[in-house]
Amino acid sequence: MKAIEITSYGAPEVLRAVERPDPVAGAGELLIRVAASGVNRPDVLQRKGHYPVPPGASDLPGLEVAGEIVSGDAAALAEAGFKIGDRVCALIAGGGYAQLCVAPVAQCLPVPKGWSDTEAASLPETFFTVWSNVFERGRLQKGETLLIQGGSSGIGVTAIQIAKALGATVIVTAGSDDKCEACKALGADHAINYRTSDFAEEAKKLTGGKGVDVILDMVAGDYVAREIECMAEDGRLVIIAVQGGVKSDFNAGLVLRKRLVITGSTLRPRPVAFKGAIAKALREKVWPLLESGAIKPVIHSTFVAGGEPSGAAQAHALMESNQHIGKIVLTW
Repeated sequence: MKAIEITSYGAPEVLRAVERPDPVAGAGELLIRVAASGVNRPDVLQRKGHYPVPPGASDLPGLEVAGEIVSGDAAALAEAGFKIGDRVCALIAGGGYAQLCVAPVAQCLPVPKGWSDTEAASLPETFFTVWSNVFERGRLQKGETLLIQGGSSGIGVTAIQIAKALGATVIVTAGSDDKCEACKALGADHAINYRTSDFAEEAKKLTGGKGVDVILDMVAGDYVAREIECMAEDGRLVIIAVQGGVKSDFNAGLVLRKRLVITGSTLRPRPVAFKGAIAKALREKVWPLLESGAIKPVIHSTFVAGGEPSGAAQAHALMESNQHIGKIVLTW
């Protein structure tokens, strides 16, 4: 099969098209002929040497794919209601930048009716992440207010749409007026340009001084202190990335007085059973929203995976430029 590997740690150009042996599905797994692969920021971190591959996972980058089931564990397929030839999308721990990919059956979901494989490949990483962190760890409820840092990212556009569909008020931050408008077009109630406004002050104003109930934070660093300032009583701060640094200096007294929860998680190293439980929740509570059109795919760009220069390298360069709104996808 053709695949894209990281030839050495470094710039996007280290991504090269290669030939690799076809993988074989084991117990509880299936093999997908990949039509499209999602590109995510952890792929960029792995390329730079900052995101170690979990034990047993493929060294190839890529955490989400969509395509056709070509083989697999018959009993596991039957139990999940899948068969050879079905179109699925899958969350994986690695190996997505390839024409064939093994995935745990439990981490696969059907391609939503009316969606293309390219659109479906944009789903798993962000939808699993948002559901796990915003709705399970953050316990966002109907009627509460969610603040999303980085609303125009793949994670951001997913969180906006799910939260709005399930009855929350959504405030986002973004780095330009155009990105703010794009977030509002997707359903965000308010969008704050963090380059021209203090998001903490704006969030307090927008909530009448009450503060926000849940924050989804991909920045950390010095954002944490400001987030604690603009959180409501019993608020929950969920950190899922540390683009602004790992060290934070904040007012612990506010954490006490407001009874705040500060939490976070990474998804990639979690066991199959944990991810499978998220997949079941998504299929029950979110997939109907995709098929009804309440939640729509938001794909900024697609690139042909191979070629010269590598489409994967171009995709990574775009992601690092932060000029995209929504998802970036490789096609095969």
